[in-house]
Amino acid sequence: MSYMMYRETTLGKALIETLNEFVDENLISRTLAAKTLAIFDKNINKALAYKVKNKMQFKSDRLSAYRYCDNVWTFIMKDVEVHDIIWQFECQIAKMKIVACEAVVRPSAALPIQTEYHQ
Repeated sequence: MSYMMYRETTLGKALIETLNEFVDENLISRTLAAKTLAIFDKNINKALAYKVKNKMQFKSDRLSAYRYCDNVWTFIMKDVEVHDIIWQFECQIAKMKIVACEAVVRPSAALPIQTEYHQ
């Protein structure tokens, strides 16, 4: 199972909008659009698991809310200090929401990302 939360990112929203336009113009079927989104979900999760090396630290004295449901933690914090270790960047954020999902531990070798659809 791949998490679908990345559909709410700028990239995910753009893909959904484009797929909806293609379906509306009868360029692709709804089935193909759904399969394309499933491939996006799978590959964005793989890419973030294996390609992203950035590390950030954050600290807050105010945890406004937290929740654990269906193996997903959600934290809402206020007045957060963020420090990017690699880029030596620091900033203050008024409100931050963190969604943490359970991950499968895999070997460190990156898996190839699926780039095409086969019927």
